[in-house]
Amino acid sequence: MVDGLTTTLNWFALGAALWSVVLVVLLRPPLPGRPDGWAFLGALALLELGLLAQAVVGFARLATTDRAVEGLTFAGYLVGVLLVLPIAVFWSLTERTRWGIAVLVIGCLTVAVLNVRLAQVWTGAAGV
Repeated sequence: MVDGLTTTLNWFALGAALWSVVLVVLLRPPLPGRPDGWAFLGALALLELGLLAQAVVGFARLATTDRAVEGLTFAGYLVGVLLVLPIAVFWSLTERTRWGIAVLVIGCLTVAVLNVRLAQVWTGAAGV
């Protein structure tokens, strides 16, 4: 894995989670019709593109590595981390309450946790 990319994605996901917390406190759903809504959704799209790049690099490295990596678990984390953010964004856009926005907080934090776990599986430090 690319350590710099994983670290950057983790910090970006934590920043998006913090931005989501501010939206929860202000009770301001990220609507595409407002400039701040477009900015936030653009940041989440950028995060998803980074996760997609990480998945491509991860699958390429998995296919060419001689490390003892649990391949199915690693691939599952690569695919799983790609699915969390679109589901959270869709949920928050369809439910315009405070709880819909809170789903974005949980989604962004889940991306960061899955990335940490992905790095652990790659390095072999993953416990059972």
